[in-house]
Amino acid sequence: MTTLRSELYALHASVCKGLADPKRLLIIDALRDGEQSVSDICDTLELPQANVSQQLAILREKGLVTTRREGQRVFYSLTSGKIIQAIDLLREVMADQLVVGAPSD
Repeated sequence: MTTLRSELYALHASVCKGLADPKRLLIIDALRDGEQSVSDICDTLELPQANVSQQLAILREKGLVTTRREGQRVFYSLTSGKIIQAIDLLREVMADQLVVGAPSD
């Protein structure tokens, strides 16, 4: 396997690891409609600030979110709208699997 190809698969796996946590998926969904502060995300998801900050750090490390500072407040947004498209596509796949796996009457 070429080095470039290996790096591409490693990056793909890294992004998938960023998505591989229910709380991180909730945070991404909370950012669906645009930028939010950490406190806004905490209020929306009813999660403690320490936990949200920890998950946001992982999402940032994986390149899924970006930050903007305004005074003492930090605002987060998705790095690409395609992240939402990818998650929505995965949900469609899961919905199809549920229909296929459902017992027939």
